[in-house]
Order: sequence, then structure tokens, then C-alpha cells
Amino acid sequence: MSKKKVAVILSGCGVYDGSEIHEATLTMLAIARAGGEYSIFAPDMEQHHVINHLTGEEMPEKRNVLVEAARIARGKIQSLSDYQARDFDALMLPGGFGAAKNLCTFAFDGPDCNVHPEVERAIRETNAAGKPIGALCIAPVILAKVLGQGKITIGSDPETAKAVTTMGGTHVETTHAEVVTDEQLKIATTPCYMLDATIDQIAQGAENVVKAVFSMIKD
Repeated sequence: MSKKKVAVILSGCGVYDGSEIHEATLTMLAIARAGGEYSIFAPDMEQHHVINHLTGEEMPEKRNVLVEAARIARGKIQSLSDYQARDFDALMLPGGFGAAKNLCTFAFDGPDCNVHPEVERAIRETNAAGKPIGALCIAPVILAKVLGQGKITIGSDPETAKAVTTMGGTHVETTHAEVVTDEQLKIATTPCYMLDATIDQIAQGAENVVKAVFSMIKD
């Protein structure tokens, strides 16, 4: 039996302005441990801003999302414009503020946010092909915005949950490592660092959401 192929979309490198590194890395590990293989993608675009992760302050410089995400990918990464749903069995979106600042504008515009065109295309094409999508942390809001429906979780934050509802989604409150699966839309989500979590709880969440996604892949 051939290995399941999963595309992972990153949004930079670092929780405050890119991909959350624990979530990204542990998602890749979970895919490998489940017997799959992953390919990494990121949009070739300028980050919204650059944050000093030591002080939390904005830095007076510019960085590229694809170039930064390549740090996590160890250089083995492709522009999201190259993504084709037909080449993969599933799609995964780890969280981090980059998902809400670079992949979309949710961090600034809430339910009125815009989604990066390449991110929207990847989600729509994957969904239209009947292939599952997994999302962690804040990334599920992108699915709610693009699909305009779906049962998802971002944990228990009331304001974010309200925004999900405004965008057409149905929010389910969850705690550590719990996964909400919408079988009809083939989407699976888990809260991760939307809660006050430890790295082992993130690992369990990543493992559980990957397991849910793999269960929806057609043989």
C-alpha cells in the first residue's frame, strides 16, 4: 500500500508572525508516524510584519513567508502556487499568528477578513476533490471563512468562536487534544495553543488530528 501524501501549508517561522514551530513540526512528525509522507508549501509573499520573539516588539524589517518557512522545512519547500490537489491525499494547516496575519487577515479584520488567494485556492480545490483538510490552533478560522460552513473548533475562546459563527461555521468547544470532525466536509480541527498548553499536549493534538484526517482519506 502506497504512503498517504499530505501537503502542509506554513505561514512563516515563529508563533507571533508565522507558523507555530511546535505545531508545524509535531504535525509533520504525526504524519510520518502514521505512515504518511509530507510536502511543505508556503505562499511567496511578504510577511505582514516581523516580531522580535524575545521582546514581543515589532521590528523595522521585512521578511518573506516562503523564505522564513523554509527554516522549518530545512529548505525543502515549494511555493503554494505550485500546489495541486490532485497530487495529494490531504491538506494540513498548522497554527501560529502567521495563519491569521499572513494566510488571511483574521487577526486584524475578524470575520470580515480576506484569505490569501493561493490559500483559498488550495482549500477549495482540496475540498472539491473530496479530500480531507486538517487545521490546528487558529487555522480553522480560515476553513470557516473559505467554506462558509462546517463544524470546527478553536478551543474555548468566546470571541473567536463568535467570529466562526459569523462566518457561517459551527463552533464546538473543546479542550486539550480533542478533535472536531465534520465528516460531510471532511475537515478535522484541534485547538492546540489556542489553549494554555504544554508541548506534550500539542503533540497529542497533532497526532489526533492527523489520525482523524487519515481516517477520511479514500483508499
